[in-house]
Amino acid sequence: MHGRLAKVADELPAARMCVATVQTDLGWIALAGSGTTIAQISFARGSRKAALSALDRHVREGARICDWNAPLAARLVDFAAGAADDFRDVELDLRGLTPFQQRIVEACRAIGYGQTRSYGQVAAAAGNSRAARAVGNTMAANRFALVVPCHRVVHAGGDTGRLSGAALQRKQLRRLEQYGPSSNGIRRQRPARRGKSALTGA
Repeated sequence: MHGRLAKVADELPAARMCVATVQTDLGWIALAGSGTTIAQISFARGSRKAALSALDRHVREGARICDWNAPLAARLVDFAAGAADDFRDVELDLRGLTPFQQRIVEACRAIGYGQTRSYGQVAAAAGNSRAARAVGNTMAANRFALVVPCHRVVHAGGDTGRLSGAALQRKQLRRLEQYGPSSNGIRRQRPARRGKSALTGA
């Protein structure tokens, strides 16, 4: 994380947080938060341990592992299997973001499933058409993977050349949404366990 976004680790109430993990067709996901509010999500990890390690240290060390927010975990499992879901009803802890960054997040969440917008279009929707770089920085520091669909924000000219790492992952998510799980190119993980057995307990 960069700049003001880095301060969120000290502001989140880790003592009251829970962390749950779930195995999906896109790999292991870890979600942290309290009540019904999400503080952070990591995804596409090869193991439960890796998903937990991808969370901010402050969140990981202060939270307790529990069977938390099972409804959202089940939705994430279904999304990874190809079910359409925009997650717009999910509550987010946006502390640490400036008002403009919060508007960027909301503009990103407004992008429909299977659709894309350019960085400039998201900047304009957030109130400043010249702030495409700020959109890129906010998306790069996105701590709400999948729920805030940064993979739907693309360069104005589209993807060019060979992609790797996070950029390739975002492209694969777009293919999942546009063409279904058989065409997304993501290396499939072992089929997810359903029900309570898919979630970690204490």
